[in-house]
Amino acid sequence: MSRPQRWAVVGTGTISRSAVPDLMACEGVEVTIVHSRDPEKAAAFAAEFGIPRSTGDYAAVVADDSIDAIYLATPIATHHAMTRQALLAGRNVLVEKPIATSAAEAADLFALAADRGVFLMEAMWMKFNPVFRRLRQEIAEGRIGEPRSLRAGFGIPFPEDMGTRFEAGPGGGALLDQGIYPVTLAHALFGEPQSLHAGGVVRPDGVDLAHHVTLEFSQGRFAQCATSMTEFTDLSASVSGPKGWIVLSPPFWATTSLQVRAGSLEAIFVTPEAVDLPREGNGYVPMMREVVEAIEAGLTEHPVHTVADTLSVFRTLDEIRSQLTRTAAPSAGEDVAR
Repeated sequence: MSRPQRWAVVGTGTISRSAVPDLMACEGVEVTIVHSRDPEKAAAFAAEFGIPRSTGDYAAVVADDSIDAIYLATPIATHHAMTRQALLAGRNVLVEKPIATSAAEAADLFALAADRGVFLMEAMWMKFNPVFRRLRQEIAEGRIGEPRSLRAGFGIPFPEDMGTRFEAGPGGGALLDQGIYPVTLAHALFGEPQSLHAGGVVRPDGVDLAHHVTLEFSQGRFAQCATSMTEFTDLSASVSGPKGWIVLSPPFWATTSLQVRAGSLEAIFVTPEAVDLPREGNGYVPMMREVVEAIEAGLTEHPVHTVADTLSVFRTLDEIRSQLTRTAAPSAGEDVAR
């Protein structure tokens, strides 16, 4: 790089505390300013991580021509409006997942990025994870034959005062915050489903607390995904075929290991082949490094997690949400009220 790539960080929550050190570890990067709605939080974050400037003025951040790119890690409901503002100012943007709350919002952002000729990507770090890439390699080499089914879960009983997932509105619920991972994994392996069936538990205010989904693909292939923010589901994932199966250890979206149960009866039933790949930093380094390189190369999307990939997943999420709204069981509180 002829000069450092200058980044602004927007949001000082839990994700930023993990992702920003990994961004700063990338060669040729300078994080020059951090923004929070609360200027005191921004100042404290800047002091802790050695960032030169902090501010509570988002308009000033996006208008700053010294900034090459923005990492946006604010509440989900703010992603569309804040990303749009940054794109209109001509900034490259990496947005924490989910990039928006619907396919229509995501399409609007990507169309604007294309019009402005700037980079835009949803921060789906799972797809850059070395273990995920090893999974793709094992499948491509035919270790389990053609994949026929997938199982993945992301259920954790989160405290109701942790983050905004329990808040009513377009950004609340388990689907966008957690369910996006199993669905993205299914899409990465099988493409867009031909049909799906979803059920779950939804509060009276529309917040989905838990859901389970079966995605149907061509030739009888399928994926079963379960997500909850009120109870545990198995946090691993597995992909199966006629020759065996591969397990991604929990938590599958950020795992450092997989097991291949294929090749021999011993490996299938007793001692699977174990693959362990160390985590770089907090796990965001591989994605951050490739985003930095893509921006330096003048790309407007990344080939690992493309515009088409993102929009495809959002079409599935929209249909899941639609089915949950129509058919999901009421939450326990609603049962009592009745």
